[in-house]
Amino acid sequence: MIPVGLSTASVWPRTASTAFALAGSLGYDGVEVMVWADPLSQDVPALARQSRRSGVPVLAVHAPCLLVTQRIWSPDPVVRLRRAVEAAQDLGAPTVVVHPPFRWQRGYAEGFADLVSGLEETSGIAVAVENMFPVRRGAVAVSAFRPSIDPTDVGHRHYTLDLSHTSAAHVDAMALAARMGSGLRHVHLADGTGLPKDEHLVPGRGDQPCARLCRHLAETGFTGQVVVEISTRRARTSRQRADDIGAALRFARSHLGRE
Repeated sequence: MIPVGLSTASVWPRTASTAFALAGSLGYDGVEVMVWADPLSQDVPALARQSRRSGVPVLAVHAPCLLVTQRIWSPDPVVRLRRAVEAAQDLGAPTVVVHPPFRWQRGYAEGFADLVSGLEETSGIAVAVENMFPVRRGAVAVSAFRPSIDPTDVGHRHYTLDLSHTSAAHVDAMALAARMGSGLRHVHLADGTGLPKDEHLVPGRGDQPCARLCRHLAETGFTGQVVVEISTRRARTSRQRADDIGAALRFARSHLGRE
């Protein structure tokens, strides 16, 4: 069965401890830890204790590569990625998710493919490079990433497919999945309506082929993880947050053939 995890980013502005608790109570198979401003997300021993107490395993670690996380663990992106891989090893997670380098990170970008490949070889962890989206101003779209928003332009062993990002980029998600091929290791399951921003809607509430992709994964022997990465920051109550996260889990399992 394809495991369905919950990204700790899905409970923001709550902390990772809320994600572990909700994942356990709702029946998720694990969590993906987004390493960012939440102190717990940066503390690997504390995450390990949280995982043991809750009985919820860590399926993946998302390296701190957002604009707002450029100094977490280190100002050097190479060090941050290495530490993310070490965290995954310590937590028993098989996957690290990472974004392509920003355009201004020239040295990092030049060595990025070799860095990713080398870390995979030495650690046994899949470093899955994620598709991104451009900044849009009217009809003009500008990529902040080098060489592009599409990691298949470079070619890596493993990929993360994010459906909120395909929506914002106006990219055909199924075609991108086909280009990723057997390298598709990790899916961020969310939805979008094509607005030029990262919406991260509950799957089924936008126009992305969320159900079709899930069925495709089930039919083609996908061996990675599907992780719900939605936004609940506008939830007015804990109940509303839990309802949205529960709805996303039911959607995923229904279309993955697990119900």
